Amino acid sequence: MGGEEREEEGVMATDFFWSYTDEPHASRRRQILSQYPQMKELFGPDPWAFLKITVVVLLQLWTATLLHNAGWMKILAVAYFFGSFLNHNLFLAIHELSHNLAFSTPVYNRWLGIFANLPIGVPMSVTFQKYHLEHHRFQGVDGIDMDVPSHIEAQLVRNVVTKSIWVILQLFFYALRPIFIKPKPPGLWEFTNLVIQLALDAAVVYFWGWKSFAYMILSTFVGGGMHPMAGHFISEHYVFTTEQETYSYYGPLNLLTWSVGYHNEHHDFPRIPGNKLHKVKEIAPEYYEGLESYKSWSQVIYMYIMDRTVGPFSRMKRKVSKTAKKSE
Repeated sequence: MGGEEREEEGVMATDFFWSYTDEPHASRRRQILSQYPQMKELFGPDPWAFLKITVVVLLQLWTATLLHNAGWMKILAVAYFFGSFLNHNLFLAIHELSHNLAFSTPVYNRWLGIFANLPIGVPMSVTFQKYHLEHHRFQGVDGIDMDVPSHIEAQLVRNVVTKSIWVILQLFFYALRPIFIKPKPPGLWEFTNLVIQLALDAAVVYFWGWKSFAYMILSTFVGGGMHPMAGHFISEHYVFTTEQETYSYYGPLNLLTWSVGYHNEHHDFPRIPGNKLHKVKEIAPEYYEGLESYKSWSQVIYMYIMDRTVGPFSRMKRKVSKTAKKSE
């Protein structure tokens, strides 16, 4: 469906990969559960999630206070080589919480998400959940799944230079894409997220100064751009040489990223927390060993930038169904 043709032609496509079947995860989930009903024993929250998130939040805020009088080069270096890992960890903690995988009571997960949001500097926890759950329910559906780049992005990002810029700024694209394509009216929770975040930001600036706040923002920005951990943004669903729609990563950075690299496993079983996702492949290996996967997120970023046949158009899309329209 386009992958082999693009590779042979050696040119970048001018349209997405279009699928005329349902996303693959629901059907695979049914098959696996019928064969391995014990998989349901893995469902439920991670009892250590609260403690893990609290440690990272406090460590990052403490680091920010230590840098209140540091030089800008030191702040940038610490942000890239240390703070970026912490803030990206918190971003993926928020991803975990969007699936209610810290507490059985959803509202507790929402409050913990707002707490995990604090060192990131920009309110995003509540809004992220709104759009991310649609990414799972309507994977690749045109006009609904905001994880897929816009047509304008794909038209503009066509070569090594523009792809490099896109990778560096990809957090901005993720944040702004829904606002322009599918804006949702903010509610009380978004307002709560905003007020608490602005209060924390103001407190950091008031007590420790702008450099401490800048460290937090830089940690978020560089951690979401040309950074090893940010490779998961591309590795998860970008189609390189096959028609496979979702790809897993089985490398060491899963230890710092709530095992989001187990992405086929996550989409198949979004109710299983990250600390147990590896067991999915162990229980049902025949469903995953034949799928293409990665061992390096840095390599994925390099492949994305340097492969002239790959770009934002390298995503699987499908037309909205009547069922999806009713669900909305």
